[in-house]
Amino acid sequence: MVNMEPAASTPAPKNRANKAASAAAPREQWTGQVGFILSAIGSAVGLGNIWRFPGVAYENGGGAFLIPYLIALLTAGIPILFLDYAIGHRFRGAAPTAFRRLGGIRAGRWTESLGWFQVCIAFVIALYYTAVVAWSMSYFVFSFDLRWGDDTAKFFTADYLEVGEPGFSLEFVPAVLIPLVIVWIATIIVLALGVARGLQRVNVIFLPLLVVAFALLVVRALFLDGAGEGLNALFTPNWEALGNPNVWIAAYSQIFFSLSIAFGIMITYASYRKRRSNLTGPGLVVAFANSSFELLAGIGVFATLGFFAFQQGVGVDQLEGISGPTLSFITFPAIVSQMPGGPIFGALFFGSLVMAGFTSLVSVLQVVSAAFQEKFGLTRRESAVRVGGVAAILSILLFSTTTGLLALDTADQWANNIGIVASAVIMTVLVIWVLRLGPELRAHLNAVSTFKVGRVWVLGVGVLAPVVLGYMLVQRVITLIIDGYSGLPSWYLLVFGWGAIFAMALGAVILTLMRWKRSPDDFTAWPEYSPSTAKGARS
Repeated sequence: MVNMEPAASTPAPKNRANKAASAAAPREQWTGQVGFILSAIGSAVGLGNIWRFPGVAYENGGGAFLIPYLIALLTAGIPILFLDYAIGHRFRGAAPTAFRRLGGIRAGRWTESLGWFQVCIAFVIALYYTAVVAWSMSYFVFSFDLRWGDDTAKFFTADYLEVGEPGFSLEFVPAVLIPLVIVWIATIIVLALGVARGLQRVNVIFLPLLVVAFALLVVRALFLDGAGEGLNALFTPNWEALGNPNVWIAAYSQIFFSLSIAFGIMITYASYRKRRSNLTGPGLVVAFANSSFELLAGIGVFATLGFFAFQQGVGVDQLEGISGPTLSFITFPAIVSQMPGGPIFGALFFGSLVMAGFTSLVSVLQVVSAAFQEKFGLTRRESAVRVGGVAAILSILLFSTTTGLLALDTADQWANNIGIVASAVIMTVLVIWVLRLGPELRAHLNAVSTFKVGRVWVLGVGVLAPVVLGYMLVQRVITLIIDGYSGLPSWYLLVFGWGAIFAMALGAVILTLMRWKRSPDDFTAWPEYSPSTAKGARS
């Protein structure tokens, strides 16, 4: 068995460390705590907060769902968020760099591959996430003249996306291609500007605008006829649902996916914080801000659905398309067409989708860009252009054609439910059980943070999280193998689903084997760790 040691236990000679430090450019940093918090919230608050949480809550016990949701937040969401922060901040790098240093001189080559697997996941997600932001931009424009007409389903699939048969097509859809190109240009510009002038500035501007716009949308929705019935449908508790294990799995799944954890984002973001920076306090702010926005989204969505049900003369339980892209691009346009001041309401909704999606998108691409910067010695502009350029070409080829919707849906299912969950399980087991770095990372958090974590944090990350997430992973794999997905042909799922997972794993191996421009091993973690440090950090 390979002897895996933490980087801190094998400090490099001072002359080598100093030489490497002088050769390397100073690491970019957030300008302050507020900038970091807003950027982290901007990454966490994305499209899933708006179109996923309300439907998941409604289908899993309504008001009763908030109990497993809160428990999942406290026992898995926040602990893994802290783990990401601790790894990124202590080992000062994007995911591959951090995991390389985390594994130490002997095992770093093995642990680095997990970082590249997370980078590959982020890369795949960025390819299709950009397309959804482009759709939202189009629908923002469509809102002003209600261009979707009476049959919103036909307009979305046939008129706008021009959906064809499963496969690969080079028949481009101009209505999708043009906004997709615009989104990619904007994304590359933000990445090229860097952490402070690019990512932070976007979030400082967009996040407050998003909150204001969505708050206005919610206030308007609350005064619609039938809004009360919609809220009753969402919040009326079904206590029997708490006895269903699938409800608890749904809660952990929602928390896990909504916080942007376990695929490199928060590791990369934490690495840009100053050495002496509070980690756990801002982490709590980010986690609860994200959950608060989800509740706000639930109120707005279901108040609006209540109005729609009232207009149709049916109950909310009889409505279809109350989650996912169907909710945003089919159901909501139909609602907007029937409500007073519909164009304004539609513009607020789709404008919110654009802002929420874009702030999350740039965080996902930063994971990839930062990793290539560090491994191959690129400047941030070089990395932004090269990474962004390749990603833009692939995204356009795959998702601006008549087969784009089917490819997007399939890639999203496998990247999120297989890729990210597998990454989380491997990461928690590797860090806590194989490398046994739980005490060291706990000591690091407590050394720089106001809110101290106890040994229960290590147990949550090392026991509860991998057990729950491992069950989710096995269950999903079995379901996809036996039942398939969305009635799509087996060969299609093999290529665009399982093939995507294989490509990400292969990419991780290849990138790990490539030579570093500047060795990441000349590094000593700060503050210095010893067993006595851990004892002093106990709470």
